[in-house]
Amino acid sequence: MKPKSPIQHADGVQRELVPSHPRLIGYLCWLVGFSGLHRFYFGKPLTGVIWFFSGGLLLVGWIVDLFLISGMAEEAEGKYENGRFDYSLTWGLLVLFGIFGAHRFYLGKIGTGLLYLLSAGLFGFGIVYDVCTLNDQIDEQNQKASASG
Repeated sequence: MKPKSPIQHADGVQRELVPSHPRLIGYLCWLVGFSGLHRFYFGKPLTGVIWFFSGGLLLVGWIVDLFLISGMAEEAEGKYENGRFDYSLTWGLLVLFGIFGAHRFYLGKIGTGLLYLLSAGLFGFGIVYDVCTLNDQIDEQNQKASASG
C-alpha cells in the first residue's frame, strides 16, 4: 500500500487522504458477496464473475473472503487513486440506481446517462459492463479532471 501523505487544505489544516476503497464498504458489499459484489468493488472483475456464477464458490470462497477483504482494500488503494469522483459513491449509485444511469450522470457522461435512462441501462447489458469496468471508468474520469483542473 502506498503511504498516504497529508494534504494541505485552504483552511491550513492537514488531513490524511481518504482511502479510495474503504474496508467498511467492502464489508457491506461482502454481505451479498456470494454474488461477487465485493470483488467487483475492489477491482477484481474476473473473480467477481466466478463468484457470481458459483455462489461465492459454493459459499466457501465467500466465507474465506471475510478474512481477505483487508488485503483486497490495500491492493485497490495501490491501484486506484482518489480524485474528483468518489469510488464508493459511484458504486452506490450503480448498485441502487444504475438502471437509470445515475452513476454515469455523476461521472459527467451525460449522453450515456440519458441512454441508460431511456433504455433501462441498455436493457441490463450496460449495467453488466459497468459492474466489470466501473473502477477503471472512475480512474479515467479522475485523471481527466486532474489534468484539466
